[in-house]
Amino acid sequence: MSRSNTAARYGSVAKTFHWLTALLIVSALAVGYFAHQAPYEDSAQLAFKATLFSLHKTIGLTAFLVAVLRILWAFTQPRPKLLNGDHKLEALAAETAHWVLYGAMVLVPLTGWMHHAATTGFAPIWWPFGQSLFFIPKDPVLAETLGALHYVFMLLLVLTLLAHIGGALKHAIIDKDKTLQRMLPGTPDLPDTPAQQPGHTLPFLGAATVWAAALYVGAFSGIFAPAEGAEPAAELAEVASEWQVQSGTLGIAVQQFGSEVTGSFADWTAEIAFDETATDGKHGTVTVTIAIGSLTLGSVTDQALGADYLNASEHPTAAFTADLLAAEAGYIAEGTLALSGHEVPTTLPFTLTLDGDSAEMSGALELDRRSFHVGDTMTDESSLGFGVAVTVNLTAKRGEQS
Repeated sequence: MSRSNTAARYGSVAKTFHWLTALLIVSALAVGYFAHQAPYEDSAQLAFKATLFSLHKTIGLTAFLVAVLRILWAFTQPRPKLLNGDHKLEALAAETAHWVLYGAMVLVPLTGWMHHAATTGFAPIWWPFGQSLFFIPKDPVLAETLGALHYVFMLLLVLTLLAHIGGALKHAIIDKDKTLQRMLPGTPDLPDTPAQQPGHTLPFLGAATVWAAALYVGAFSGIFAPAEGAEPAAELAEVASEWQVQSGTLGIAVQQFGSEVTGSFADWTAEIAFDETATDGKHGTVTVTIAIGSLTLGSVTDQALGADYLNASEHPTAAFTADLLAAEAGYIAEGTLALSGHEVPTTLPFTLTLDGDSAEMSGALELDRRSFHVGDTMTDESSLGFGVAVTVNLTAKRGEQS
């Protein structure tokens, strides 16, 4: 069997690409379906779910690379003529489906890869070239849009595959011609091919119309609309403070399956009383109130806010109340952190730079999530680390309202 195509036959390279692509696509679809359905109520289930998603992504990326090679090969080869190419409508449908499939074979895994790159955390791709794409930022809104595109394109791929398979079966069972046999091993005897209709331009335009219609239907269905959070963040009251926070970040980082997942709370308040001169060993006090529902934590935000973790619906706020004390290097905030219905003694070391009535503060500590019964079902640290790194950075002014 020749490696190259002829006007009547597919060569061995084209056949290999065809069946390898089919195997990878079907495998990725099946694994992806089971990954979405898999529960994650404990660490073993979560690890298995992540394994399925990693397998899905790795197969999908492999399918993308194979599809690109397949398309490049196809453009260097003559396209065997249709055995029923004189049937204008049927030939148009077949050629249009091929163009849709070519697009889907590239766009489905590509949007999945881009979604992965835009997302922080969970289920890495199993390959040594990193998890990011240089032109895709880590952005939850972008990730949501790419995920919606991936889903729409996947549905179109499935529908086109079903039409493609149905057409192949029609040729084999009803028409009883050798269209399907041309893609199987061997060199069957073939009849002369008739004059071909309708060429390539009209099917390409038809495929473009199908893609545009898929995007329109997806948009009309609301799939591209921002997802609603599981629980709105609590509204925090304004606080009267000697030092008013002008800007700041309250960030956290966790280890999931050996990778760092970072996030932050968007809404929090700080009531700060501080004096450079200590009174009774104290430089002042601080009370920080945090809206738990304002957390963003990459792809696991909803999970983190759920009942088994931070339980934002039952405990919408957390509070850190502490005395401000001098330390050997800088200061410490020594007090209690109330989180998820549990109070734990907590010490935050921090540095402070004062410039008149302006101050810059930076601190960091590590909490053990088990102390607050966060993720009690996640007993395997390799699935979800016990330590949670907390960082605080802010600027404040004395006696001014923000």
